[in-house]
Amino acid sequence: MAEYLRNTMNRQDHSMADPVFMAYELPLTLIDPHRESKRGLSSHGAAMVFLRHPDIWCSLLDSNDIEYVIAMPKIEHVPKPVSGGMILSYKCSAACRHCIYACSPKWPGDWISEEDLEKILGQLSGKILSNTYGPRTTGLNYGLHFTGGEPFLNFELLSKAVEIADKFKIPSIFVETNCFWAVDDQTTKDKLKTLKKKGLRGIMISVNPFYLEYVPFERTDRAIRISLDIFGSNVMVYQLEYYRRFKAWGLHDRVPFEEYLKRERKEDFLRSVEFFVQGRAPYALREVLKEIQPLHPAEHFFRDECVTPFLRSQHNHFDNYGNYIPGFCGGISLGDCRELDRLLKAGIDTEQYPIIGYLIDNNMKGLYHFAKNWGYTDMEEGYLSKCHLCVELRKHLVLHGDFEELKPREFYLHLE
Repeated sequence: MAEYLRNTMNRQDHSMADPVFMAYELPLTLIDPHRESKRGLSSHGAAMVFLRHPDIWCSLLDSNDIEYVIAMPKIEHVPKPVSGGMILSYKCSAACRHCIYACSPKWPGDWISEEDLEKILGQLSGKILSNTYGPRTTGLNYGLHFTGGEPFLNFELLSKAVEIADKFKIPSIFVETNCFWAVDDQTTKDKLKTLKKKGLRGIMISVNPFYLEYVPFERTDRAIRISLDIFGSNVMVYQLEYYRRFKAWGLHDRVPFEEYLKRERKEDFLRSVEFFVQGRAPYALREVLKEIQPLHPAEHFFRDECVTPFLRSQHNHFDNYGNYIPGFCGGISLGDCRELDRLLKAGIDTEQYPIIGYLIDNNMKGLYHFAKNWGYTDMEEGYLSKCHLCVELRKHLVLHGDFEELKPREFYLHLE
């Protein structure tokens, strides 16, 4: 290892007069097990120390430290989005226990500006693909949806967003909602008809025990019934299995989650549904989930792959702060979606955004060792999922460092 590093330094195409150039050309990022890299601007600083004092650096390493030497590419391609969701704000009428993006009423509004809507939607134009059956139809993983938070909290902005998206000819536009606003038939009809006139093609209505704590089921039922009259087959109920159960039970009002669990066994509440153990779920539902699935030490998730959710082209998100969020990975930004075209052309510099580099190049193992270098202590009980481990590591890092890719920072404050 030491000989390889010295040979790298002695290459004629490097110049000691340009150490920054050399640091960025270096094909390895070194993680100092003695935490010197923390004082030297993370991975970039680690490379700089190595370049200037390779013999001292190598003397710090032994065979047990080799796993801390992790290959990292300088530039990583950013996928062109072909479908996704625009988060108008993280402010919501509810603070659901399962929320991937840790939304709640406690968030500041910080609604996306019309100027940013124009910038982002203008660059998404020509990239977003329509549903298989055409631009006037919708599907969960097709087109573009407006979401939050709860987009109906700012109906005027939601209407404007739909209008702008339609102006840019973005196909298969729909809105995602918890239906808190569907207080009576007339109000529901008026809002949905207004949005349809603006260019909205469909609606996705969220149904599960977590929304049920905040939204009377009669409002959800009303919104579905009236949406079917207005949007027809472009109505998506997510998730239909919960809707079926709630209808069978004859529900009308809100139901506290603890009361819901009395109606069916804990091991059955996730039966036949899609559920992601990430975001707020590992914290707000920890006691319930650990009775259903086992907890594992961090090492259990080291081989779980992270590249696909990070570098996928479908169902990514664009938030009100300008963050390009990979898939459902709340609290991580691939860059500024207000400069999407530039970002797609330039890619991600993983020296500048090391957390993204570790996740792409070495999955959870890379991020874990990086966080340990910053003083992270493992949870004694273990972790419920790979995504639980990931957000725990990022929670620690966001408190102890300034990482551009960990955005919005408020996400980490609203998890518990």
